[in-house]
Amino acid sequence: MRASDAPPLLHQDPWLLVVDKPAGLLSQPGLGPELRDSLITRLQRQEPGLALVHRLDRDTSGVLLLARTPESLRALSALFAARRVHKLYGADVCAPPPGLGGCIDVPLARLQRHPPRYGADPDGRACRTRWRLSGRDASSRRIWLQPLTGRSHQLRAHLASLGCPILGDPIYAADQGRSATGRMHLHATALSLRHPFTGERLRCRSAMPF
Repeated sequence: MRASDAPPLLHQDPWLLVVDKPAGLLSQPGLGPELRDSLITRLQRQEPGLALVHRLDRDTSGVLLLARTPESLRALSALFAARRVHKLYGADVCAPPPGLGGCIDVPLARLQRHPPRYGADPDGRACRTRWRLSGRDASSRRIWLQPLTGRSHQLRAHLASLGCPILGDPIYAADQGRSATGRMHLHATALSLRHPFTGERLRCRSAMPF
């Protein structure tokens, strides 16, 4: 694996890796030869036993956790299932959100397959997201997000349901123009958990790239 192919490394130990995924790169391969390139396939060229513990959308950047052994994968997956992994995201939105913060408790269901799009549905899966405005200016468009559940497109669909989709989102803000950076402004900025093998608190952070 060429050094240029590898994402920045935020943490490594005998059980796990934490990397800083770039925007525009799939977490895992998609269907078809044009979607073979992904973060996990690049990393597995050097370490075949690596496995994703969770995923980020292709257009989302930031902190991503990988297991180095089957035992690590089981232990880390159990922490995610028990909601004992804490994640923080930063986003810029297309319009000021309604208020300074709160909790979005809106069930989501897939509305279409190609491209996948999710939206509010009373019969959908339960989804909860805490959010707060960055700073005290009510006109600010930067917010912090803490997902309390882990559904596909949860943050993107929840913000769209508030009328403030993420800047540059190719699905939920397609009719509001591209961002000046040419990417979606959603970044996984922090992840913390109690290390299942050392017992120490592991905290990893990645600076906002936009």
